[in-house]
Amino acid sequence: MSIIQNRGKYMDSLSEERIKNILDSADVNYSYALAKELEGIRSNPMLGYRSAGSAVEHEAGELIFNKMKEAGFVNVRKDRIDVDGWEFRRAVIRASAGVGEREIQLGAYQTTFVTDGFESVQIVDAGKGTLEDYEELEHLGISVKGKLVMAQINQREEWWINFPVYQAKLKGAKGFIAVQDGGYGEVAENALNAQDIAGPSDAPAFSISRADAKFIRECMKEAQEAHGRECTVLFDACTKVIKGASSYNILGEIPGENPDRMILLSGHYDSYFAGFQDDNTAVSMLIEIGRMLIKNGYKPHNTIVFCAMAAEEWGVENSKYDWSTGAYEEVFTVHPEWKGKVIADLNFELPAFAHGNKDYVRSTYEYRNFYRKILKEYPGDLQEAYPDGVGTKAPIQTWSDDFSIAISGIPSTVNEFAGGRFMESHYHSQYDSDEFYDEKVYLFHHKLYAYILLRLDALRVAPVDFTIVADELLHRFDKEICGDAKTAGSFIQAVTDLKAEALRVNAVIEERNSGEKPDMPGGRAENDILMENKLLEAFAYAQDKLVTLNWQDDVIFPYETAMNDVVFLGKAIDALSTQYGEKKPAAGIKNALKWIYRIDNNQYAFRFEKAVYEYFTDYVFNQPPERLKWGYGRIIHHENLYDIVWSLIDKLAKPGDNADATQELCILTEARTRQQAYLKEDVIKTAQSVNEITDILRSIQ
Repeated sequence: MSIIQNRGKYMDSLSEERIKNILDSADVNYSYALAKELEGIRSNPMLGYRSAGSAVEHEAGELIFNKMKEAGFVNVRKDRIDVDGWEFRRAVIRASAGVGEREIQLGAYQTTFVTDGFESVQIVDAGKGTLEDYEELEHLGISVKGKLVMAQINQREEWWINFPVYQAKLKGAKGFIAVQDGGYGEVAENALNAQDIAGPSDAPAFSISRADAKFIRECMKEAQEAHGRECTVLFDACTKVIKGASSYNILGEIPGENPDRMILLSGHYDSYFAGFQDDNTAVSMLIEIGRMLIKNGYKPHNTIVFCAMAAEEWGVENSKYDWSTGAYEEVFTVHPEWKGKVIADLNFELPAFAHGNKDYVRSTYEYRNFYRKILKEYPGDLQEAYPDGVGTKAPIQTWSDDFSIAISGIPSTVNEFAGGRFMESHYHSQYDSDEFYDEKVYLFHHKLYAYILLRLDALRVAPVDFTIVADELLHRFDKEICGDAKTAGSFIQAVTDLKAEALRVNAVIEERNSGEKPDMPGGRAENDILMENKLLEAFAYAQDKLVTLNWQDDVIFPYETAMNDVVFLGKAIDALSTQYGEKKPAAGIKNALKWIYRIDNNQYAFRFEKAVYEYFTDYVFNQPPERLKWGYGRIIHHENLYDIVWSLIDKLAKPGDNADATQELCILTEARTRQQAYLKEDVIKTAQSVNEITDILRSIQ
């Protein structure tokens, strides 16, 4: 069967030959050149940086605006968005050791610190920057007040940078300098790294390479002061957070027969360092995909909107959810009416690098089966750039703009980019450059996503499919942990009903998308429109009711928070309970602490003082939606076990093996009872939401 036959008759005017001509017209030389041109727009001449609301971000937006016009897009415009701006101009240390003097370039985080030229300042080696490290310094008689502290961090395996930075602030430090001890920037000893700070702007933070940190430690040893943990350097910095700034998302269109039905392509143009992969190549690719259509005279059925997003890396001060600000503002503030009109978003991230032997199209659950089908029908070679071909993944993650877009009610998709070694090695470092450019991969992504765009444009009805949602709802649910047979049974029945109705609706959608083209503008009958409205209504409702987050920003179902906490609390309780029978309280306490570490954000209780832990807990629950953006209300329930953690740790420190954890056992048991009640409540609410979705689907005939 030919590709055209397999697609049905709705797009019979788009021949296989024409599809091939469109795909083969991809000009990656154009895309590459534009990505390189964007590299030159930077606030720090040495390192790069093009951050939210800065003059250079505005300059890059102007370049993209002009490129869209040159490409032939129409209605090219700038959508103004409100952000907290950040501009990083420089951060330099001059230090001397026996091997000579060195001028050290530092990276920076989204905080404020401005000197009047080079100033003399002391740097203290604070280990990992934890409470224990500061207690050690105090024991040695070393104060960090008014000084810079340097500490090692591993943000992938231990804790995010905001915790040691704020701990340093509370200890009176002038600022914090992070050394990447694995996790990120592993590519080279001189690699710097940058991430979103997720904290207040008045707790200054910078980044230093492992090689330069080693030099600073040599300076400390030679200074022979403060037990070799301190030295004096010259420091010059200019990094500013500007609250209440503005930025611009840059948009252009290819008009379609259905002006109110749209397909969105997106990628962000702010960056850390030069940002060649992340995300210059993505913005360049989305423009070139538009050029491919225009060069071949393609007239879409739906208006295709191309959007270069600002403020993806960071855009709101002192929020756990401080990235993807530009996309969130675009779909929730500037264009809330897009919900129900945009049938899909194709978001691009780091598309010119192979992140493994196999590529993936990652989407919301509701579009995964559609992309599986498209990949089977792709007219090119799926192994062209990837030896193991291309697969699909779901759900959308919070790493990039597609999550903000999805929860607005727009089904979103992104080329998979978070796998492989690139994230640990090159990501958000000065090694994100064209040295690691893969033309074959880049060309493949141009072709694959242009084809996906053509297939989406051919649809009469959006392919919203709830079967995978239903499967995942059951797969992640454990009726034994739920502990209430009636509640569990009602939930399982609700999800079973949803899947049955989804299968029925899928057959209707398939019939409409493969049927004859009706005699209407754009080839869509009134029934198609009504059906799609219901499908997108159900999708948006599911995003509101079924998508929550844990403290690690993973996407989970509402009942999973309490279900996991019930399990972990139960394990901790069992560990403390067995200590009495086995008369090994120390072993029981150690085991209990391992499980408490996994409950909510209590891992941070082990390393930082209570004021730090509670600051970064409270700011999730006690800030308004405009500060929390896409994360508002997505974390539900929380067990504050800080006091329990330190009570048990103190008992371990006591001599002998007679520690009594009766009180802690009682508190943990109460917490488990509370979480068990939450779990029942969340399962009931989830079942109710599932029933609502099923009812919407039942209205589709």
